[in-house]
Amino acid sequence: MLLPGNADLNRPASPLLHDYKPSAAKKTAKSRAIYWFAVGLGIPLLAVALLRGLVSDESHPIAPSEPIATAPDAVPLPVDEAMPVSIDLASLGPLPALPPEPEYERLTLTVRRGDTMEKLFRKHDLDIGHLLAIARLDEAKARFRRLKPGDVFEVEHDDGKIVSLYSELDLTSALQIRGGDDGFAAEIVDRAVEIRKRLAYGVIESSLFESAAQAGLTDKTVMNVAGIFAWDIDFILDIRHGDNYYVLFEEIWQDGEYVTDGEIIAAEFNNNGRQFQAIRFKDGDKRSDYFTPTGDSVRKAFIRAPVDFTRISSNFNPNRRHPILNTIRAHRGVDYAAPRGTPIKAAGDGKVIFRGTKSGYGKVVILQHGGNITTLYAHMSNFAAKARLGSRVRQGQTIGYVGMTGLATANHLHYEYRLNGVHRNPRTVSLPHAEPIATEYREKFLAQAGPILEELENYKRTRLAAIAFNTQ
Repeated sequence: MLLPGNADLNRPASPLLHDYKPSAAKKTAKSRAIYWFAVGLGIPLLAVALLRGLVSDESHPIAPSEPIATAPDAVPLPVDEAMPVSIDLASLGPLPALPPEPEYERLTLTVRRGDTMEKLFRKHDLDIGHLLAIARLDEAKARFRRLKPGDVFEVEHDDGKIVSLYSELDLTSALQIRGGDDGFAAEIVDRAVEIRKRLAYGVIESSLFESAAQAGLTDKTVMNVAGIFAWDIDFILDIRHGDNYYVLFEEIWQDGEYVTDGEIIAAEFNNNGRQFQAIRFKDGDKRSDYFTPTGDSVRKAFIRAPVDFTRISSNFNPNRRHPILNTIRAHRGVDYAAPRGTPIKAAGDGKVIFRGTKSGYGKVVILQHGGNITTLYAHMSNFAAKARLGSRVRQGQTIGYVGMTGLATANHLHYEYRLNGVHRNPRTVSLPHAEPIATEYREKFLAQAGPILEELENYKRTRLAAIAFNTQ
Protein backbone atom coordinates (compact mmCIF):
# COMPACT_ATOMS: atom_id res chain seq x y z
CA MET A 1 0.00 0.00 0.00
CA LEU A 2 1.30 3.23 -0.91
CA LEU A 3 1.36 6.00 1.70
CA PRO A 4 -0.10 9.33 0.70
CA GLY A 5 2.47 11.61 -0.83
CA ASN A 6 4.81 8.75 -1.52
CA ALA A 7 3.01 7.19 -4.33
CA ASP A 8 5.64 8.13 -6.87
CA LEU A 9 8.86 7.48 -4.97
CA ASN A 10 10.50 6.08 -8.00
CA ARG A 11 9.80 9.21 -10.03
CA PRO A 12 12.28 12.09 -10.20
CA ALA A 13 11.49 14.78 -7.64
CA SER A 14 10.13 18.06 -8.93
CA PRO A 15 12.57 20.86 -8.74
CA LEU A 16 9.82 23.11 -7.43
CA LEU A 17 9.50 21.02 -4.29
CA HIS A 18 13.25 20.41 -3.87
CA ASP A 19 15.24 22.23 -1.09
CA TYR A 20 17.92 23.72 -3.38
CA LYS A 21 21.53 23.46 -2.10
CA PRO A 22 24.22 24.42 -4.68
CA SER A 23 27.18 22.21 -5.25
CA ALA A 24 30.55 23.06 -3.75
CA ALA A 25 31.94 24.31 -7.10
CA LYS A 26 29.13 26.72 -7.71
CA LYS A 27 29.38 28.07 -4.13
CA THR A 28 33.05 28.97 -4.65
CA ALA A 29 32.36 30.87 -7.83
CA LYS A 30 29.65 32.91 -6.14
CA SER A 31 31.89 33.78 -3.15
CA ARG A 32 34.61 35.13 -5.47
CA ALA A 33 32.10 37.28 -7.28
CA ILE A 34 30.93 38.78 -4.00
CA TYR A 35 34.58 39.35 -2.94
CA TRP A 36 35.52 41.26 -6.06
CA PHE A 37 32.26 43.24 -5.90
CA ALA A 38 33.09 44.28 -2.34
CA VAL A 39 36.69 45.13 -3.29
CA GLY A 40 35.58 47.12 -6.32
CA LEU A 41 33.11 49.10 -4.26
CA GLY A 42 35.27 49.30 -1.11
CA ILE A 43 38.37 50.87 -2.67
CA PRO A 44 36.51 53.97 -3.95
CA LEU A 45 34.72 54.24 -0.63
CA LEU A 46 38.00 53.97 1.26
CA ALA A 47 39.54 56.63 -0.99
CA VAL A 48 36.56 58.91 -0.31
CA ALA A 49 36.96 58.33 3.41
CA LEU A 50 40.65 59.20 3.29
CA LEU A 51 40.05 62.29 1.19
CA ARG A 52 37.30 63.45 3.48
CA GLY A 53 39.66 63.05 6.42
CA LEU A 54 42.49 64.96 4.70
CA VAL A 55 40.52 67.76 3.07
CA SER A 56 40.08 70.71 5.42
CA ASP A 57 36.92 72.59 4.43
CA GLU A 58 36.34 75.62 6.67
CA SER A 59 32.71 75.81 5.60
CA HIS A 60 32.03 72.15 6.51
CA PRO A 61 34.70 70.66 8.72
CA ILE A 62 34.53 66.92 9.14
CA ALA A 63 34.93 65.67 12.67
CA PRO A 64 37.13 62.64 13.10
CA SER A 65 34.16 60.68 14.55
CA GLU A 66 31.79 61.44 11.67
CA PRO A 67 30.55 58.16 10.14
CA ILE A 68 31.51 57.46 6.56
CA ALA A 69 28.80 56.18 4.22
CA THR A 70 29.32 52.63 3.08
CA ALA A 71 26.10 52.13 1.14
CA PRO A 72 26.58 50.75 -2.34
CA ASP A 73 25.08 53.87 -3.86
CA ALA A 74 27.43 56.30 -2.09
CA VAL A 75 28.98 58.74 -4.56
CA PRO A 76 32.58 60.01 -4.06
CA LEU A 77 32.73 63.73 -3.34
CA PRO A 78 34.54 65.89 -5.90
CA VAL A 79 37.89 67.24 -4.64
CA ASP A 80 39.06 70.70 -5.58
CA GLU A 81 42.78 70.49 -6.32
CA ALA A 82 43.24 74.06 -5.07
CA MET A 83 41.78 73.26 -1.66
CA PRO A 84 44.40 73.34 1.15
CA VAL A 85 45.32 70.01 2.65
CA SER A 86 46.11 69.70 6.33
CA ILE A 87 48.01 66.64 7.47
CA ASP A 88 48.36 65.72 11.12
CA LEU A 89 52.01 64.72 11.30
CA ALA A 90 51.51 63.28 14.77
CA SER A 91 49.14 60.69 13.32
CA LEU A 92 51.93 59.42 11.09
CA GLY A 93 53.89 58.22 14.09
CA PRO A 94 57.54 58.90 14.97
CA LEU A 95 59.89 59.71 12.09
CA PRO A 96 62.92 57.50 11.60
CA ALA A 97 65.90 58.85 13.59
CA LEU A 98 68.88 60.24 11.65
CA PRO A 99 72.18 58.55 12.29
CA PRO A 100 74.14 60.47 14.97
CA GLU A 101 77.03 62.67 13.94
CA PRO A 102 80.35 60.98 14.64
CA GLU A 103 82.22 62.40 17.60
CA TYR A 104 85.95 62.90 17.27
CA GLU A 105 88.64 63.77 19.77
CA ARG A 106 89.70 67.39 19.83
CA LEU A 107 92.98 68.86 20.95
CA THR A 108 94.82 72.16 20.76
CA LEU A 109 98.40 72.37 19.53
CA THR A 110 100.24 75.48 20.75
CA VAL A 111 103.57 76.24 19.11
CA ARG A 112 106.45 76.92 21.49
CA ARG A 113 110.03 77.95 20.81
CA GLY A 114 111.81 75.22 18.81
CA ASP A 115 108.60 73.39 17.85
CA THR A 116 107.86 72.02 14.39
CA MET A 117 104.61 70.50 13.15
CA GLU A 118 106.25 67.09 13.04
CA LYS A 119 107.35 67.43 16.65
CA LEU A 120 103.85 68.42 17.72
CA PHE A 121 102.25 65.55 15.78
CA ARG A 122 104.61 62.98 17.30
CA LYS A 123 104.09 64.38 20.79
CA HIS A 124 100.32 63.83 20.50
CA ASP A 125 100.50 60.53 18.57
CA LEU A 126 98.95 62.01 15.43
CA ASP A 127 99.35 60.40 12.02
CA ILE A 128 102.63 61.57 10.45
CA GLY A 129 101.47 60.33 7.04
CA HIS A 130 98.50 62.67 7.28
CA LEU A 131 100.86 65.53 8.20
CA LEU A 132 102.93 64.87 5.08
CA ALA A 133 99.79 64.87 2.92
CA ILE A 134 98.58 68.12 4.48
CA ALA A 135 102.00 69.77 4.13
CA ARG A 136 101.81 69.28 0.34
CA LEU A 137 98.82 71.65 0.13
CA ASP A 138 99.89 75.16 -0.89
CA GLU A 139 97.87 76.90 1.83
CA ALA A 140 99.22 74.61 4.56
CA LYS A 141 102.76 74.79 3.23
CA ALA A 142 102.78 78.58 3.53
CA ARG A 143 101.36 78.39 7.07
CA PHE A 144 103.85 75.81 8.31
CA ARG A 145 106.80 77.81 6.98
CA ARG A 146 105.88 80.80 9.13
CA LEU A 147 105.44 79.06 12.46
CA LYS A 148 106.14 81.24 15.48
CA PRO A 149 105.70 80.78 19.21
CA GLY A 150 102.09 81.27 20.22
CA ASP A 151 100.54 79.95 17.00
CA VAL A 152 97.57 77.67 17.69
CA PHE A 153 96.16 74.72 15.71
CA GLU A 154 92.78 73.18 16.56
CA VAL A 155 92.76 69.49 15.56
CA GLU A 156 89.98 66.91 15.27
CA HIS A 157 91.17 63.32 14.99
CA ASP A 158 89.93 59.75 15.09
CA ASP A 159 92.49 57.70 17.00
CA GLY A 160 95.29 59.83 15.55
CA LYS A 161 93.83 60.05 12.05
CA ILE A 162 93.33 63.70 11.14
CA VAL A 163 89.73 64.70 10.46
CA SER A 164 90.19 68.49 10.41
CA LEU A 165 92.74 71.17 11.27
CA TYR A 166 92.04 74.87 11.88
CA SER A 167 94.43 77.75 12.53
CA GLU A 168 93.85 81.51 12.65
CA LEU A 169 96.06 83.47 10.27
CA ASP A 170 95.08 86.98 11.25
CA LEU A 171 92.07 88.89 12.51
CA THR A 172 89.92 88.22 9.45
CA SER A 173 91.15 84.90 7.98
CA ALA A 174 91.98 81.33 9.00
CA LEU A 175 93.32 78.12 7.47
CA GLN A 176 90.74 75.29 7.35
CA ILE A 177 91.79 71.75 6.38
CA ARG A 178 89.33 68.87 6.13
CA GLY A 179 89.92 65.20 5.39
CA GLY A 180 87.79 63.03 3.11
CA ASP A 181 87.78 59.91 1.00
CA ASP A 182 89.87 61.68 -1.63
CA GLY A 183 92.47 63.01 0.80
CA PHE A 184 92.74 66.49 2.30
CA ALA A 185 91.47 69.85 1.06
CA ALA A 186 92.56 73.27 2.35
CA GLU A 187 90.97 76.69 2.07
CA ILE A 188 91.38 80.14 3.55
CA VAL A 189 88.13 81.03 5.30
CA ASP A 190 86.88 84.42 6.48
CA ARG A 191 86.60 85.23 10.16
CA ALA A 192 83.68 87.56 10.68
CA VAL A 193 84.38 90.78 12.60
CA GLU A 194 82.03 93.48 13.79
CA ILE A 195 82.98 97.15 13.45
CA ARG A 196 81.54 99.41 16.13
CA LYS A 197 81.86 103.17 16.29
CA ARG A 198 82.94 104.92 19.46
CA LEU A 199 83.35 108.57 20.46
CA ALA A 200 85.84 109.83 23.03
CA TYR A 201 86.85 113.16 24.55
CA GLY A 202 90.10 114.10 26.26
CA VAL A 203 91.50 117.19 27.93
CA ILE A 204 95.20 117.65 28.57
CA GLU A 205 96.23 118.45 32.12
CA SER A 206 99.77 117.08 32.12
CA SER A 207 100.40 115.02 28.97
CA LEU A 208 98.63 113.64 25.93
CA PHE A 209 99.08 110.03 27.07
CA GLU A 210 97.72 110.65 30.57
CA SER A 211 94.65 112.38 29.13
CA ALA A 212 94.13 109.44 26.75
CA ALA A 213 94.26 106.98 29.64
CA GLN A 214 91.62 108.98 31.52
CA ALA A 215 89.44 109.02 28.38
CA GLY A 216 89.73 105.24 28.02
CA LEU A 217 91.75 105.43 24.82
CA THR A 218 94.49 102.96 23.93
CA ASP A 219 98.04 104.05 23.21
CA LYS A 220 97.49 102.94 19.62
CA THR A 221 94.60 105.33 19.08
CA VAL A 222 96.22 108.33 20.75
CA MET A 223 99.36 107.77 18.67
CA ASN A 224 97.20 107.76 15.56
CA VAL A 225 95.66 111.07 16.66
CA ALA A 226 99.13 112.54 17.05
CA GLY A 227 100.15 111.14 13.67
CA ILE A 228 97.18 112.74 11.91
CA PHE A 229 97.94 116.22 13.25
CA ALA A 230 101.74 115.88 13.37
CA TRP A 231 102.20 118.34 10.48
CA ASP A 232 100.47 121.16 12.38
CA ILE A 233 101.19 120.36 16.04
CA ASP A 234 104.47 119.53 17.75
CA PHE A 235 103.16 117.15 20.40
CA ILE A 236 106.24 117.66 22.56
CA LEU A 237 106.65 121.42 22.43
CA ASP A 238 103.26 122.84 21.38
CA ILE A 239 100.93 121.06 23.84
CA ARG A 240 99.32 123.33 26.44
CA HIS A 241 97.34 122.72 29.60
CA GLY A 242 93.64 122.76 28.70
CA ASP A 243 94.08 121.57 25.11
CA ASN A 244 91.34 119.11 24.23
CA TYR A 245 90.35 116.71 21.49
CA TYR A 246 87.42 114.66 20.19
CA VAL A 247 87.81 111.34 18.40
CA LEU A 248 85.36 109.23 16.41
CA PHE A 249 86.98 105.87 15.81
CA GLU A 250 86.29 102.20 15.10
CA GLU A 251 86.43 99.31 17.53
CA ILE A 252 86.83 95.78 16.21
CA TRP A 253 84.79 93.05 17.90
CA GLN A 254 84.73 89.33 17.23
CA ASP A 255 82.41 86.69 18.68
CA GLY A 256 80.96 89.32 21.02
CA GLU A 257 84.36 90.30 22.46
CA TYR A 258 86.44 93.46 21.98
CA VAL A 259 89.63 92.75 20.00
CA THR A 260 91.36 96.05 19.21
CA ASP A 261 90.86 99.63 18.08
CA GLY A 262 90.48 100.22 14.36
CA GLU A 263 90.98 103.33 12.25
CA ILE A 264 90.07 106.86 13.26
CA ILE A 265 87.04 108.10 11.32
CA ALA A 266 87.30 111.75 12.34
CA ALA A 267 89.14 113.81 14.91
CA GLU A 268 89.38 117.35 16.20
CA PHE A 269 92.27 118.83 18.19
CA ASN A 270 92.08 122.23 19.88
CA ASN A 271 95.58 123.50 20.61
CA ASN A 272 96.32 126.89 22.14
CA GLY A 273 93.27 128.50 20.51
CA ARG A 274 93.77 126.75 17.15
CA GLN A 275 91.29 124.18 15.87
CA PHE A 276 92.30 121.33 13.57
CA GLN A 277 89.85 118.82 12.09
CA ALA A 278 90.49 115.70 10.03
CA ILE A 279 88.11 113.27 8.29
CA ARG A 280 89.05 109.90 6.88
CA PHE A 281 88.38 109.09 3.24
CA LYS A 282 89.05 105.84 1.35
CA ASP A 283 89.71 106.12 -2.35
CA GLY A 284 88.90 103.59 -5.07
CA ASP A 285 91.90 101.45 -4.01
CA LYS A 286 90.67 101.43 -0.36
CA ARG A 287 93.63 103.56 0.75
CA SER A 288 92.83 105.77 3.74
CA ASP A 289 93.95 109.36 4.07
CA TYR A 290 92.78 112.35 6.09
CA PHE A 291 91.46 115.67 4.85
CA THR A 292 90.08 118.89 6.26
CA PRO A 293 86.32 119.49 5.94
CA THR A 294 87.01 121.41 2.71
CA GLY A 295 88.96 118.55 1.13
CA ASP A 296 92.54 119.75 1.74
CA SER A 297 95.04 117.15 2.92
CA VAL A 298 95.98 117.42 6.60
CA ARG A 299 99.41 116.22 5.56
CA LYS A 300 102.07 118.64 4.51
CA ALA A 301 104.81 118.03 2.03
CA PHE A 302 107.18 118.00 5.04
CA ILE A 303 107.03 116.92 8.66
CA ARG A 304 108.25 119.29 11.34
CA ALA A 305 110.50 116.91 13.26
CA PRO A 306 112.18 114.05 11.35
CA VAL A 307 113.06 112.12 14.53
CA ASP A 308 111.33 111.05 17.76
CA PHE A 309 113.29 113.22 20.16
CA THR A 310 113.45 113.77 23.90
CA ARG A 311 114.16 117.51 23.76
CA ILE A 312 115.48 120.28 21.53
CA SER A 313 119.08 120.78 22.61
CA SER A 314 119.68 123.79 20.37
CA ASN A 315 117.28 125.97 18.39
CA PHE A 316 117.74 127.83 15.12
CA ASN A 317 119.98 130.79 16.06
CA PRO A 318 122.06 132.91 13.63
CA ASN A 319 124.11 134.31 16.58
CA ARG A 320 124.80 131.16 18.58
CA ARG A 321 128.22 130.58 20.17
CA HIS A 322 129.57 127.22 19.06
CA PRO A 323 129.96 124.85 22.07
CA ILE A 324 133.27 123.40 20.87
CA LEU A 325 134.87 126.18 18.82
CA ASN A 326 133.72 128.81 21.37
CA THR A 327 133.14 131.35 18.61
CA ILE A 328 130.03 133.10 17.38
CA ARG A 329 128.85 130.79 14.66
CA ALA A 330 125.34 130.78 13.25
CA HIS A 331 123.30 127.69 14.06
CA ARG A 332 121.27 127.29 10.92
CA GLY A 333 119.25 124.29 11.99
CA VAL A 334 117.62 122.62 14.97
CA ASP A 335 119.28 120.01 17.20
CA TYR A 336 117.00 117.19 18.41
CA ALA A 337 118.48 115.22 21.32
CA ALA A 338 117.71 111.50 21.09
CA PRO A 339 119.34 108.21 22.07
CA ARG A 340 122.00 106.76 19.80
CA GLY A 341 120.48 104.57 17.08
CA THR A 342 117.10 106.36 17.01
CA PRO A 343 115.78 106.20 13.40
CA ILE A 344 115.97 109.43 11.40
CA LYS A 345 113.11 109.86 8.90
CA ALA A 346 112.99 111.71 5.62
CA ALA A 347 111.06 114.95 6.20
CA GLY A 348 109.48 114.68 2.76
CA ASP A 349 109.57 112.81 -0.53
CA GLY A 350 112.88 113.40 -2.24
CA LYS A 351 116.13 112.19 -3.81
CA VAL A 352 119.41 111.48 -2.00
CA ILE A 353 121.92 113.93 -3.49
CA PHE A 354 124.62 113.46 -0.86
CA ARG A 355 125.55 110.64 1.49
CA GLY A 356 128.89 110.67 3.27
CA THR A 357 131.09 112.61 5.68
CA LYS A 358 131.11 116.41 5.63
CA SER A 359 133.65 118.06 7.99
CA GLY A 360 132.06 119.10 11.28
CA TYR A 361 128.67 117.62 10.30
CA GLY A 362 130.04 114.09 10.53
CA LYS A 363 127.97 111.54 8.64
CA VAL A 364 125.41 113.42 6.55
CA VAL A 365 122.49 112.78 4.20
CA ILE A 366 121.12 115.61 2.02
CA LEU A 367 117.76 115.26 0.21
CA GLN A 368 116.54 117.26 -2.77
CA HIS A 369 112.79 117.96 -2.77
CA GLY A 370 110.49 119.74 -5.18
CA GLY A 371 110.22 123.52 -5.14
CA ASN A 372 113.98 124.08 -4.74
CA ILE A 373 113.93 122.75 -1.16
CA THR A 374 116.73 120.69 0.38
CA THR A 375 116.99 119.14 3.84
CA LEU A 376 120.17 118.10 5.67
CA TYR A 377 120.56 115.45 8.41
CA ALA A 378 123.87 115.45 10.29
CA HIS A 379 125.90 113.67 13.04
CA MET A 380 124.47 110.26 12.07
CA SER A 381 125.92 107.14 13.62
CA ASN A 382 125.11 105.17 10.47
CA PHE A 383 123.16 105.28 7.21
CA ALA A 384 120.08 103.28 6.32
CA ALA A 385 120.80 100.65 3.65
CA LYS A 386 118.05 101.83 1.28
CA ALA A 387 119.07 105.50 1.41
CA ARG A 388 121.75 105.18 -1.27
CA LEU A 389 123.15 108.06 -3.31
CA GLY A 390 120.72 108.81 -6.15
CA SER A 391 117.87 106.79 -4.68
CA ARG A 392 114.40 108.20 -4.06
CA VAL A 393 112.89 108.11 -0.59
CA ARG A 394 109.38 108.60 0.75
CA GLN A 395 108.32 110.86 3.56
CA GLY A 396 108.81 109.03 6.86
CA GLN A 397 111.27 106.48 5.41
CA THR A 398 114.30 105.81 7.62
CA ILE A 399 117.46 107.27 6.07
CA GLY A 400 119.89 106.97 9.00
CA TYR A 401 120.36 106.75 12.76
CA VAL A 402 121.13 109.25 15.51
CA GLY A 403 124.76 109.54 16.59
CA MET A 404 127.43 112.10 17.48
CA THR A 405 129.89 111.99 14.58
CA GLY A 406 131.70 115.20 13.61
CA LEU A 407 131.78 118.17 15.98
CA ALA A 408 129.16 116.99 18.48
CA THR A 409 129.20 116.70 22.26
CA ALA A 410 126.25 114.27 22.59
CA ASN A 411 123.97 112.11 20.53
CA HIS A 412 121.55 114.25 18.53
CA LEU A 413 120.26 115.03 15.04
CA HIS A 414 121.19 118.33 13.46
CA TYR A 415 118.43 119.15 10.93
CA GLU A 416 118.46 121.95 8.35
CA TYR A 417 115.79 123.21 5.94
CA ARG A 418 116.85 125.31 2.95
CA LEU A 419 114.69 127.10 0.39
CA ASN A 420 116.56 128.24 -2.74
CA GLY A 421 119.79 127.71 -0.79
CA VAL A 422 118.73 129.96 2.11
CA HIS A 423 118.44 128.44 5.59
CA ARG A 424 115.02 128.67 7.22
CA ASN A 425 113.94 127.78 10.74
CA PRO A 426 112.52 124.23 10.41
CA ARG A 427 110.18 124.82 13.35
CA THR A 428 108.51 127.95 12.00
CA VAL A 429 108.87 127.89 8.22
CA SER A 430 105.58 127.70 6.33
CA LEU A 431 105.44 124.18 4.95
CA PRO A 432 103.88 123.49 1.55
CA HIS A 433 100.67 121.46 1.61
CA ALA A 434 100.28 118.03 0.12
CA GLU A 435 97.89 117.56 -2.78
CA PRO A 436 94.18 118.02 -1.92
CA ILE A 437 91.67 115.25 -2.51
CA ALA A 438 91.52 114.16 -6.14
CA THR A 439 88.86 115.90 -8.25
CA GLU A 440 87.19 112.58 -9.08
CA TYR A 441 86.55 111.92 -5.37
CA ARG A 442 85.72 115.42 -4.18
CA GLU A 443 81.90 115.23 -4.39
CA LYS A 444 81.87 111.81 -2.76
CA PHE A 445 84.11 113.05 0.06
CA LEU A 446 81.97 116.12 0.76
CA ALA A 447 78.82 113.96 0.83
CA GLN A 448 80.42 111.61 3.37
CA ALA A 449 82.04 114.35 5.44
CA GLY A 450 78.76 116.13 6.26
CA PRO A 451 77.14 113.39 8.39
CA ILE A 452 80.46 112.55 10.06
CA LEU A 453 81.03 116.15 11.13
CA GLU A 454 77.42 116.37 12.34
CA GLU A 455 77.93 113.29 14.50
CA LEU A 456 81.11 114.79 15.93
CA GLU A 457 79.39 118.14 16.60
CA ASN A 458 76.46 116.44 18.36
CA TYR A 459 78.89 114.64 20.64
CA LYS A 460 80.72 117.89 21.35
CA ARG A 461 77.48 119.63 22.33
CA THR A 462 76.58 116.76 24.62
CA ARG A 463 79.99 116.88 26.30
CA LEU A 464 79.92 120.66 26.71
CA ALA A 465 76.42 120.52 28.17
CA ALA A 466 77.52 117.84 30.64
CA ILE A 467 80.57 119.92 31.64
CA ALA A 468 78.41 123.03 32.10
CA PHE A 469 75.91 121.07 34.21
CA ASN A 470 78.64 119.64 36.45
CA THR A 471 80.16 123.08 37.08
CA GLN A 472 76.86 124.62 38.23
